[in-house]
Amino acid sequence: MKQTKILLIEDEPNVSSFIKQGLEEQDFSVDAAFDGKMGLSLFSKNQYDLILLDVMLPHISGLEVCKEIRTSDTSTPILMLTALSSSSDIVSGLDTGADDYLVKPFKFQELLARIRAMGRRKQIGTGVLYKIADLELDVNTKGVKRNSKTIKLTPKEYYLLNYLFRNKGVLVSRAEIAANIWEESFEKGSNIIDVYINYLRNKIDKGFEKKLIHTVMGMGYILKEETGS
Repeated sequence: MKQTKILLIEDEPNVSSFIKQGLEEQDFSVDAAFDGKMGLSLFSKNQYDLILLDVMLPHISGLEVCKEIRTSDTSTPILMLTALSSSSDIVSGLDTGADDYLVKPFKFQELLARIRAMGRRKQIGTGVLYKIADLELDVNTKGVKRNSKTIKLTPKEYYLLNYLFRNKGVLVSRAEIAANIWEESFEKGSNIIDVYINYLRNKIDKGFEKKLIHTVMGMGYILKEETGS
């Protein structure tokens, strides 16, 4: 079985050592970088299955590192590690291309759970083409099209649409979306799911007569062909 290779970009030596040792004890292969410049250098020279990225880094911030990585790699999962915990900080991190967000301090078992979940998301539906009306999502390439026009999504928007496709025609609650897409990083009372649903609507439904993403007030969302919401 192929060993999972992780790039850890973390400037605090004690935190980096703790994470690296713990992951290697779980049979992961870990390369550690202590600033953004070193992290980008390692990324350019190696192939990784997952990137653990601190936000507050010397030389180049984690947000800039994430943006740079996403210019050439849209598929490698990126989990941001940071002490910044407000909803606006989380949205900023996700909007740069991160797949998930873990707030410090965290328990090591929580980190492992996130890594396993991100691994499952990466493997879900390999080679599958989802389709509803004129909207298509290719799981293999992570490409999304509507009426043959390519739609560019952030990683979080992609995973949210993927989840809606996997539950096509089924009402999914905010709690279910939080558990499957945001996991433990979801703050109760946060409107971040509604924000991302609106992001998707603006890219998927705006300008089209037939709306595909529908709200069931007080209950959740559903991806279906019927008109109305």
